[in-house]
Amino acid sequence: MKLPQLITDAPVKIDKLVPGGQGLATTEEGIKGFFWNALPGETVTEYEITKKKSHYFEAIALKIESPSPHRITEKDSCYLSTSPWQIMDYAYELEQKAELLIENFRQENINIPKFIIQTDDKDFFYRNKMEYSLYFDHETEKLHLGFHQRGTHRKIKVETSSIERPEIFKEAQKIIDELNKTHADGRKYQSLLLRCNQNGEVEGGLYENHKPHPIFNNLTDTILGKTYSYSPNGFFQINLPIYEMALEEIKQYIKTEDVLDLYAGVGTIGLSVASDKNLTLVEVNKAAFKELQENAKNHKTILEKSENITELIAPGQTVIVDPPRAGLDKKLIEKLLETTPETIIYLSCNPATQARDIKLLSEKYQIAKLQAFNFFPRTPHLENLIVLNRK
Repeated sequence: MKLPQLITDAPVKIDKLVPGGQGLATTEEGIKGFFWNALPGETVTEYEITKKKSHYFEAIALKIESPSPHRITEKDSCYLSTSPWQIMDYAYELEQKAELLIENFRQENINIPKFIIQTDDKDFFYRNKMEYSLYFDHETEKLHLGFHQRGTHRKIKVETSSIERPEIFKEAQKIIDELNKTHADGRKYQSLLLRCNQNGEVEGGLYENHKPHPIFNNLTDTILGKTYSYSPNGFFQINLPIYEMALEEIKQYIKTEDVLDLYAGVGTIGLSVASDKNLTLVEVNKAAFKELQENAKNHKTILEKSENITELIAPGQTVIVDPPRAGLDKKLIEKLLETTPETIIYLSCNPATQARDIKLLSEKYQIAKLQAFNFFPRTPHLENLIVLNRK
């Protein structure tokens, strides 16, 4: 079947939001539908199917009957590409994220303590990094900023974008204007990546097709009093004010003199909360490790996969883990259970895999603290901190 497919004669009612961020509905035939631009309680009367399998489909809602009282007008026409939860009021967003987090752990039969999602209430203009496509308008014969339309390979023209810091969007428009002045061929470029620091200084640039990514000037930012250097296209948090909230929370649970920071990136967790300790930092990405070495000159740094240095784990330690979305490697979990360090601090961008890992670690650990942080407002994503104490 050729996609996308427009459906106008099979209305469906949205039951709830799912962790991926879509609204879930079931057709009369019992097929599950996952809808963008739809909220619980709404009836979708017209939608475009972007993906279809035998037992489910994904779609974008185009017409809504009886809109939810929590629905608001989105800021940007490109919101589905960047921040699909622009359609709901912010209090409802926090409520839904809390429910989804609880559900992630309920699926693993884990009852979690009560929590309130921490936020600075800045739900727009918070991202310090953005990557744009280039869109060519055949009518005007000019280049524009673009994004890929969610669920398709089509590009859409971007007129406004309210999720990144204004300095980034302004610089992006300036670069596009320069390309148009020189009548540049947009097909030459893969994308435009820009990043800015807390002072509003912007670095980055264009990626050309079939060429190595350019080396950009480093940026610097200060987190909890320590200054870090990092590449615009490297590993660094995209919402620093909320990140500092998380680090302040983590710092309270550093009780041991020996601290092991795994998946360390450029070192912002370990160095911010345990720079006065016997700190070892481990990172596998070579570019991030180079920056880590610069940031952590007075501490031991190791270039290796975290699951390959399990001999460093010791009973009297605090172990910090901030893994990718896939969660912890099984070999690492086994070593943690075998060695039982005193405290495990687990920061995660994917509560589903975090809950899976906590279920395994609960054999010898109990949750001392759970605190969620809204690092990514107007999106379905949530950062969650769990502190585990040895039983």
